[in-house]
Amino acid sequence: MQALARIWNGPVGRIGLLSLVAAMLAGCGINTIPTLDERAQAAWSEVLNQYQRRADLIPNLVETVKGFAEQESKVLTEVIEARAKATQVQIPKDILTNKEAFDKFQEAQNNLSGALGRLLVTVERYPDLKSNQNFLALQSQLEGTENRIAIARRDYIAAVRDYNTELRTFPGRLWHMILYSNLEPMQNFSVSEGAMDTPKVEF
Repeated sequence: MQALARIWNGPVGRIGLLSLVAAMLAGCGINTIPTLDERAQAAWSEVLNQYQRRADLIPNLVETVKGFAEQESKVLTEVIEARAKATQVQIPKDILTNKEAFDKFQEAQNNLSGALGRLLVTVERYPDLKSNQNFLALQSQLEGTENRIAIARRDYIAAVRDYNTELRTFPGRLWHMILYSNLEPMQNFSVSEGAMDTPKVEF
């Protein structure tokens, strides 16, 4: 009995006790909230990355279209202005929990999508532009980027759903109150049915 007490009170016993406590805590979901928070933050970074990729493609696209269809100045101006507004939106650190800032960001990106869509539709009137190699390469890159945006948004929506659900359900709700009260539910894209589909523009 004394031998057991010595083992229990010694370094081996303490290590064993700490290991047991760590295993119990890990098994009860104490790490779930920060894990899901990190996953959602990473998904958001990918959304921003893909929107930036699209913004970087637009100046070359506008210049190429302008070379063949300068008379479409109204549509070209709309795209340039929408891109400027989308890239100038201030993204505060708390954007994922700040509904007003998140909605402003989403509106700016939606406006750019609309202006870009109108520009691409005008291309139908210019056969020479549709066969231009530079334009075809930009078109391919833009289509790929739109697909990546759709995937990044989908992944972000799923990550935020998991995170917000964990904050509202047991045992996550308990851990949120005890350890992670500084973490708030995250905003999500408001998506109507079919909105995640990449727009198909025929050239």
